Amino acid sequence: MKKYFFIFGLIIIFTNMFSQNDAKIKVEPPNWWTEMKNKELQLLVYYPNIAETDVVIDSKLVKLVKVNTVENKNYLFIDLLIDENAKAGNFDIAFNKGKKNVVKYNYVLNEKTAQKRGFSSADFIYLVMPDRFANGNPDNDNSADTYQKVNREDGHARHGGDIQGLVNKLDYLKELGVTAIWATPIQENNTKIYSYHGYGMTDFYRADPRLGTNEEYVEFVKKCHQKEIKVIMDMVFNHCGDTHWWIKDLPEKSWLNTDSLFTTNYRGSTVVDPHASEYDAKKMVAGWFVARMPDLNQYNKYLANYLIQNSLWWIEFAGIDAIRMDTQPYSYKEFMAKWAERVHLEYPDFTLLGETWLDDVANVAYFKGDTKIQTGYNSGLNTITDFPLNYAMRDAFNQEDGWASGLSRLYSVLVQDFLYGDANTNVTFLDNHDIDRYFSSVDEKLDKMLMGFGFMLTTRGTPTLYYGSEILMNGKEHWGHPTIRKDFPGGWKEDKINAFTKEGRTDDQNTLHNFITKVANYRKTSKALTEGKLVHFVPDNNTYVYFRYTDNEAVMVILNNHNTEERTINKERYAEILKKYSSATNIVTAEKLTNLDNIKVPKKSITILQLNK
Repeated sequence: MKKYFFIFGLIIIFTNMFSQNDAKIKVEPPNWWTEMKNKELQLLVYYPNIAETDVVIDSKLVKLVKVNTVENKNYLFIDLLIDENAKAGNFDIAFNKGKKNVVKYNYVLNEKTAQKRGFSSADFIYLVMPDRFANGNPDNDNSADTYQKVNREDGHARHGGDIQGLVNKLDYLKELGVTAIWATPIQENNTKIYSYHGYGMTDFYRADPRLGTNEEYVEFVKKCHQKEIKVIMDMVFNHCGDTHWWIKDLPEKSWLNTDSLFTTNYRGSTVVDPHASEYDAKKMVAGWFVARMPDLNQYNKYLANYLIQNSLWWIEFAGIDAIRMDTQPYSYKEFMAKWAERVHLEYPDFTLLGETWLDDVANVAYFKGDTKIQTGYNSGLNTITDFPLNYAMRDAFNQEDGWASGLSRLYSVLVQDFLYGDANTNVTFLDNHDIDRYFSSVDEKLDKMLMGFGFMLTTRGTPTLYYGSEILMNGKEHWGHPTIRKDFPGGWKEDKINAFTKEGRTDDQNTLHNFITKVANYRKTSKALTEGKLVHFVPDNNTYVYFRYTDNEAVMVILNNHNTEERTINKERYAEILKKYSSATNIVTAEKLTNLDNIKVPKKSITILQLNK
């Protein structure tokens, strides 16, 4: 009997061994889905001297169309065609040399899911850097197969925040009024330095083990959806980390941009400029972002397909709602348009957000898919990061009001909205992980913070809050990136202060936190603020008045930028809107105004009124 069980056990062990794929072989995408509209699938296969083998597939699920060899014999690119009637299942890909099998890979096709995706101007986005937010699982702080370890004393090292930390704080974000989370990249960043931010990817298909597993990320997305919070995934096509497994053994030399231009000139305007020299335009897109981030050449057809399929894989695998594309203008624009087209073919409602770090409206509008600028180019992007409005919001409350300064900065940027298709989809923000904290940019003045957040949450666009700004985090980019990427107090069990709670925040922090919570949650129910038209009046006498309205409701917003004087707003100038209403309610204080003839606004403040008929 003992001998029987011993033999039975060996059978189970050997069965499991042969049912698993050889750890040496890498196939990407690692799996795929039926019911994709585009039935073509290209597999990257990496294995020693794999190009010397014959590929054999015996399956009704797919047809082997072509086996592509490249410069490096350790790679194959296999073109497959998925059968129109294919159902979920699996098949073997055999790599043979003569009559001998060298290696085999069992490939899985799953059934494509159906879910509504995308975000809109009705959303309020929370931008978070997972490593600096909350440590939900200290057991994954350090990984044996990664270079950087946790050291919270070093601003450039890993600090231990992770995916579980995000899960643990979902209720906090929900109460704040957040409806979408954009986390900086969660994919593996196994670089020797500066890996915590996530933008130097070393594996496009794997979550960084110090943040969690792929399965934990999927669970995070599910829990977000259960709380009616959408998930925006951060991706990078322009570059990767210098220790990516490709870099050690490139498929082809043309996989990277490696000519003498080396460093980019960071002049995104050259992509738009009709007069740009070939030298400047090429240096912008073919130059490396930084020396430790090899620049990817999306003109390489295999790399281009690889990147597109990677996006489709994460959309389907994790169930995400949107992608934020890092350094959008730095990749070849023709490829980026093709990427957007492929994504929207499979997921028409999916939102693609491009980081368009350019300083004027026309240059930014060029990259928006619905732009009114006729250039013959359509990026396919649903929306962009509104840097011109960001610059204006950073100037407006610091400057004396003038023809083109102070509140007029806000006005003059919004005047140019005609260059966009629908400016209400623009993603707006006061700060982010690359620029000065807004609190520092407005001289650490609470009144300016309230005005900034009040304006962003009530003007057109989809507002974004950078983690920690709700508790007055400070820092300037030129002080060093760690100063604008500090740990959120209370995210680690050893923290003495817990700013996730009211008791752990100062009076000023609670004042701002309560203000954002009040306005953001009101915004959820206000069609005027999320879908309504914007009408504004030329700034005058240190005041700026605008309305958001639909046929059935309206919100009036008044900014008084004067440092010492109260202002009185007379109804007569604003009669075209106010004539329809007899009273108002202050959405922050709940104060009732029964007479709209003269509305008093305190110095250096914002007043937000729900108008009542």
